[in-house]
Amino acid sequence: MPFLPLRTAILTLLLAFPGAVYAADAPSDYPRRPVRFVNPFPPGGSSDPFARILADALGRTLGQTFVVDNRGGGNGNIGTALVAKAQPDGYTLAFASGTTFTVNPSVYKSQGFDPKVDLDPVAMVGSVPNVLVVHPSMPVRTLAEFTQYAKGRNGELNYASAGNGSSMHLAGELFQNMTGAKMQHVPFVSPGQATQDTLANRTQLIFHLVAAVAPQVQAGSLRALAVLAPGRSSGLPDVPTSREAGMPGLEAGTWYAVMAPRGTPKPIVTRLNEAINRSLEEPALRKRVMELGLTVETGTPQAVSARIARDAPRWAELTRTLGLRLD
Repeated sequence: MPFLPLRTAILTLLLAFPGAVYAADAPSDYPRRPVRFVNPFPPGGSSDPFARILADALGRTLGQTFVVDNRGGGNGNIGTALVAKAQPDGYTLAFASGTTFTVNPSVYKSQGFDPKVDLDPVAMVGSVPNVLVVHPSMPVRTLAEFTQYAKGRNGELNYASAGNGSSMHLAGELFQNMTGAKMQHVPFVSPGQATQDTLANRTQLIFHLVAAVAPQVQAGSLRALAVLAPGRSSGLPDVPTSREAGMPGLEAGTWYAVMAPRGTPKPIVTRLNEAINRSLEEPALRKRVMELGLTVETGTPQAVSARIARDAPRWAELTRTLGLRLD
């Protein structure tokens, strides 16, 4: 058995550096089978149609099916953790939300994974702002009128959100922190339920993501007062921004990026990045995404890391001020 020591040494090295197995086996014809595309939010949210549009485009670009798998819960933590623990072979990816990496680390005692260690950025894909919408029975039509109305009711108004730590929740807290108004936060387990309760006037308002609530605004079922962003939204072009309404610091939203398990071979990450950027440049795709009220963004994996580093301190400061901490 003259080769046994050599084989043992090789196995020892492979066990010590498991990423080397995938790097050495990184196929030039990737992907050779369907790719699992995990959306860590339930159907009905703003991320779902975007994830499916991108999955279809990647399927055309790369010649394999990208299967969207909704795994909601924990404000994105549960589905993202599933991807973080998957084999780093390029066949399990996350359509990740920025809040998972910029808000959740300051809010959750444990996310089920380490956002700084367990995932590799692949590409930024887009962003969407929050918009303040109210039930149409409320006698306000501008952000200034709403601010005065809310301050005069000292906790009587209820605002819905998709859960503690969501962009909707933090947008509401940011508004109260800036204006001194007091409102009651009503968290739901999904954005769809939060929308339904606001439509029914059980909750009077919601700082929703534009993509999820634009149809109800356009139908007149809800009234939009201000988009919480520097520029107007393609999904609600007639709605002024918070900056235009005289409250420039009231800005909130989220962004989306594709993430892979840590140690995914660089050739696969590079191929995915190129395919995603190429897909997002398709005029028909960009038009569909813009109609949803989202902004397409492209770039390198390093751009995702830079975005996290830029946004995280802002939300960490707000969550510390609120004393917001979840198990």
